[in-house]
Amino acid sequence: MSAQPATTSISPARRQELIRALGGVLPPAALLTEAEELRPYECDGLSAYRHLPMLVVLPETLEQAQAVLRICREQQVPVVTRGAGTGLSGGALPLAHGVLMGMARFNRILGIDPDNRCARVQPGVRNLAISEAAASHGLYYAPDPSSQIACSIGGNVAENSGGVHCLKYGLTVHNVLAVELLTIEGEQITLGSRALDAPGYDLLAVINGSEGMLGVITEVTVKLLPRPERAQALLAAFDDIETAGAAVARIIGAGIIPAGLEMMDNPAIRAAEAFVHAGYPVEAAAILLCELDGTNAEVSEQVMVVRRLLLDCGAREVRTASDDAERARFWAGRKAAFPAVGRISPDYYCMDGTIPRRHLGPVLRRIAEMEQEYGLRVANVFHAGDGNLHPLILFDANNPGELERAEAFGGRILELCVEMGGTVTGEHGVGIEKLDQMCVQFAPAELQQFHALKAAFDPDGLLNPGKAVPTLHRCAEFGAMHVHGGQLPHPELPRF
Repeated sequence: MSAQPATTSISPARRQELIRALGGVLPPAALLTEAEELRPYECDGLSAYRHLPMLVVLPETLEQAQAVLRICREQQVPVVTRGAGTGLSGGALPLAHGVLMGMARFNRILGIDPDNRCARVQPGVRNLAISEAAASHGLYYAPDPSSQIACSIGGNVAENSGGVHCLKYGLTVHNVLAVELLTIEGEQITLGSRALDAPGYDLLAVINGSEGMLGVITEVTVKLLPRPERAQALLAAFDDIETAGAAVARIIGAGIIPAGLEMMDNPAIRAAEAFVHAGYPVEAAAILLCELDGTNAEVSEQVMVVRRLLLDCGAREVRTASDDAERARFWAGRKAAFPAVGRISPDYYCMDGTIPRRHLGPVLRRIAEMEQEYGLRVANVFHAGDGNLHPLILFDANNPGELERAEAFGGRILELCVEMGGTVTGEHGVGIEKLDQMCVQFAPAELQQFHALKAAFDPDGLLNPGKAVPTLHRCAEFGAMHVHGGQLPHPELPRF
């Protein structure tokens, strides 16, 4: 098992020593030490948990980042790397005794190579900016998280992000060719290559989804795809959410892989329509959004096949977008679903689990039953094509006990995903949020192997400690408490 940092607190004298050392390798504006400067970095998108970092560093060059890591290793100070801070599992939550290293100033597109259909970018480049830069060449970057206007490519790699088009085009791991990485010693290594294969073990796949625990990403080479000749979207309304779930399986079973296949239940439909005015049928129990892309001929044929399948599966209405503007409206509601739900509830807790597609109906029915058990409402928005659920649990943090109930409800949903043969995360990562559910999904021997992998990259346990992989001791505590229906608190985390 990997070593943990020797201490969980730093004396004022040691803090000043660290500030002096970092001040020697960073310009003054790149080292933040005062509480009001640190406050913006106290949480990521999982804002229920917050810590002020001990210090924040904002390097602009590779040499500065290397120097920071070497100093922190020498002084045995933990380092948490942060991208745009849009993550939803607490992966970038800082440590009160650690340094938070923000990579936002690594924000340059280093090159677009249209001949080889790839782009070299720094980790702070926004996801959408890659497609914008490649557009003049008729190319784009396929993974499109809902936060793509803000999230950074380095964070996408760390969390192995997906998006509405991941069903056909894959997650981040399927669209990254190479990564430049700094180890905790400040050593620069390259994983992967522009070629279709690279010698040695596939460590590039290990880095995708590693949540900042193995190294600091400084450059990413991504795959670019040609814009399809045509894309067309269909919207199908259903009177029953289980029927909508069955339609998903029928479409995939017919041998059609849509570019996107998304589902929203009635609470999510109503919230999105009130916010975006996408023209959604607000009386429907569920809607499916299906986008088909490719050549004109294949899209024309598939639209007819999918429309017939949806009607045969019980859709009460099927609309086909007449032009790109209407297609954009269909997707606008889905893309804005999270902020839309934020308008109808003081707080919400966004979960992320994955199940086999055939279990969509039963799992949604069970979630509806659990709403009664926990006394909390849920709006369901998810990537139906690959079974990636995003239940949004509505609560009010001002009411004592509601946050704890929302956490317990969310944990039970993730455990249900595992029971159904799925996983505890599809694209948001584990962070601090799903540590206990990792104990449910993986056996102790498997967790030991995860710790051994981390130790190979980070023997002192200084990179993002306490995230993603629980200790065996915590799993034992969780197992004992879980038998009696209890829940462990997240370690060392003040609640908002």
